[in-house]
Amino acid sequence: MTNTYRKDPDAIARLTSEQYRVTQESGTERPGTGEYLHNHEPGIYVDIVSGEPLFASSDKFDAHCGWPSFTRPLVPAHIKELRDGSHGMIRTEVRSAHGDSHLGHVFEDGPRDRGGLRYCINSASLRFVPRDRMEAEGYGAYLDQVEERP
Repeated sequence: MTNTYRKDPDAIARLTSEQYRVTQESGTERPGTGEYLHNHEPGIYVDIVSGEPLFASSDKFDAHCGWPSFTRPLVPAHIKELRDGSHGMIRTEVRSAHGDSHLGHVFEDGPRDRGGLRYCINSASLRFVPRDRMEAEGYGAYLDQVEERP
């Protein structure tokens, strides 16, 4: 099954006010409040608007920063990086390529042994697909990139 990922108006209409603020208005959820911050289940994280696969649980780590953090994108082509000069600092914003959702930012203070990057991502821009649902939801091609249940 081939998925076509796009900015889906129906998905946007279903967003909560917080999900809309984060994904469509480049907002940031308060640190420590995100639904997926402490999620340790195997699976993948997809864009809440387009469904495009973004990050795997096997690349998630605890950065103690208040947001879910990943060492790398699952599919690099699904991530756009843009210069962000807001809030008086220069950062690199991360957006989904097809859904154009604001996801968060990428920093160069991640684990050195895993590439050194920290993708600091808002839970509000993600939907988690557990490993045992990936095949049924059309993400079976990514099973080899997700660890088995312990």
